[in-house]
Amino acid sequence: MLTATEARHPTRPMATPPAALPHFEVPNEAQRIAAMLELVAATVPLQRRVVHAGDTIYQAGEDFGRLHIVNAGFFKIVNSASDGREQVVGLQFRGDWLGFDGIATGRYGCDAIAMDTGEIWSFSYEALLRACLAQPRLLGLLHEAMSREISRERDSLLSLCTLSADARVADFLHYWAESLARRGLRADQISLRMSRAEIGNYLGMTIESVSRALSRLSAKRLIRFAEKGRRDIEIPELSALAAFVHGGPAPASLLQ
Repeated sequence: MLTATEARHPTRPMATPPAALPHFEVPNEAQRIAAMLELVAATVPLQRRVVHAGDTIYQAGEDFGRLHIVNAGFFKIVNSASDGREQVVGLQFRGDWLGFDGIATGRYGCDAIAMDTGEIWSFSYEALLRACLAQPRLLGLLHEAMSREISRERDSLLSLCTLSADARVADFLHYWAESLARRGLRADQISLRMSRAEIGNYLGMTIESVSRALSRLSAKRLIRFAEKGRRDIEIPELSALAAFVHGGPAPASLLQ
């Protein structure tokens, strides 16, 4: 049964026949994402859903049957332990896929929750597989998205196991800003959609440790707090933040 929102955004018909689709070898991340979204919209019957902060896309334990792609906004993936504790295990941006964890068992393993106003594209997994038979490039994009998810989880685990508290927070900020930059968005000032407690939960740190790490990064002039709020953070040089994470020297411009 369609939700009220889905009823307002009915299944989109195929925009162009597969033979007319453009060549999808693209030179940068923003173009890659735009091309991927164009291909999915042109080949898979989908439903567009506008969501707001706190809206749940799916919950752990629900029957799996649909995958989702972020067209706009920011989303967190939350795992709930048997004792009720919640752990933020993933962050998703435009062009990221949601729901892969449900394929193996037939049930979603986590909750997917919107962190601000955005738009989700949802479609039947079976419909996607049928479309892949007719459009092999789509199957390649599906495998590519799965591979990116695996690589991201590996990098996140490596960060938790090897980095100091300050470097862990710096790596988190760098990842957020770089994700925006790769999508053609402004990255020198980011507005975090997560509280200090959520950041600590994601990074395996206490809220006090997160706050102290942010203060030390600010003292090193790697970040600045914007005047309008502590969630708005300016990053003078993204490369300097990356160098700090990897233990390199700060650029001379930050030492003056």
